[in-house]
Amino acid sequence: MTTIDTQFVSSLSPGANRAGAGGYPTQGIYYTPAGTRPRVAMIATHYQIDFSEHYLAEFMAERGVGFLGWNTRFRGYEWNFVLDQALTDIGVGVRWLKEEAGVDQVILLGNSGGGSLMALYQSHAVDSDLDLVPADGYVSLAAHLGRPDVLTDWLDASVIDEHDITSTDPSLDLFNPENGPPYSPEFLERYRAAQVERNHRITRWARAELERITALGYADQPFSVLRTWADPRMVDPTIEPTDRPAGQCYRGPTEAANKGGHGIGGQTTLRNWLNMWSLEDSPCRGEAHLGNVTVPALVVNPDGDTGVFPSDANRIHDAIASTDKTRIDLPGDHYFLEPAGARDKVADEIAAWVSSRFPGVGE
Repeated sequence: MTTIDTQFVSSLSPGANRAGAGGYPTQGIYYTPAGTRPRVAMIATHYQIDFSEHYLAEFMAERGVGFLGWNTRFRGYEWNFVLDQALTDIGVGVRWLKEEAGVDQVILLGNSGGGSLMALYQSHAVDSDLDLVPADGYVSLAAHLGRPDVLTDWLDASVIDEHDITSTDPSLDLFNPENGPPYSPEFLERYRAAQVERNHRITRWARAELERITALGYADQPFSVLRTWADPRMVDPTIEPTDRPAGQCYRGPTEAANKGGHGIGGQTTLRNWLNMWSLEDSPCRGEAHLGNVTVPALVVNPDGDTGVFPSDANRIHDAIASTDKTRIDLPGDHYFLEPAGARDKVADEIAAWVSSRFPGVGE
């Protein structure tokens, strides 16, 4: 087995100083085969999840590809997220790889929610006023299309009153046996439209409430968005059939998770909703920006994922502008924990794709 060296990396970032306790705003861990300086490396970042110990880091380093698990100033602070600042922080990591680590070619790994974030980075690097270094490749791994998109796909469309967790329209209740599963095309059409309208309804309220409180001198207001585990595909396995377990989401049985108190976007603020989760206002939607991804691109879809589905991978692949783009399906859940050997398999596929396009892997 290849011995892996790890290096803790931290840095200042434009507009962000060290914390009072001493921490730098951007930080991560760089993984390399022991005693080497890879010429090709990947960087992985999420909106708020700590990716410094990403599950693929050592697997890729074993295959000769450097791996920087990188965090922005918003790790653990998604409620305070500002896109331009996060992209600037990712740019610090890309520059470090090229200017300090001796890497010639950098590949963005857009994993899960990070899929849209890394697409946004590349898009802004080639077409914005931000001082960002474009990457040389893009890998979408079990990725969502954007924060507003995935939240809306998962919103419980039957919620009537955002201030009453129990309020339910039975005609739109995903868990009402009279509606399914299986769900009729007519029900699904109404349900999807109601999910979008729920997102818009929260946006209208957030705009009005922000205007009201700022007029009184207040800056922001926290609030909760509950019942966010209600994508019909999490209940009905006949919709986009895959090897995923029926009736499951990332937090276990779908109905129980939906009635629990934890979910994406669950704890937010007026400004954060508009910046992160609103279909109409948020800049955190990746699909439109994939048209600026002209570098070689790989889209990987795990066929046992309970929250990312083949249509997501298809839309990502179709929207990428590169003439060199590949889409593959692999066995695995969202994190490739199962089946046995899934992480080795996905690392092998990514490494083979990288080696065929970027000279210097393993040198």
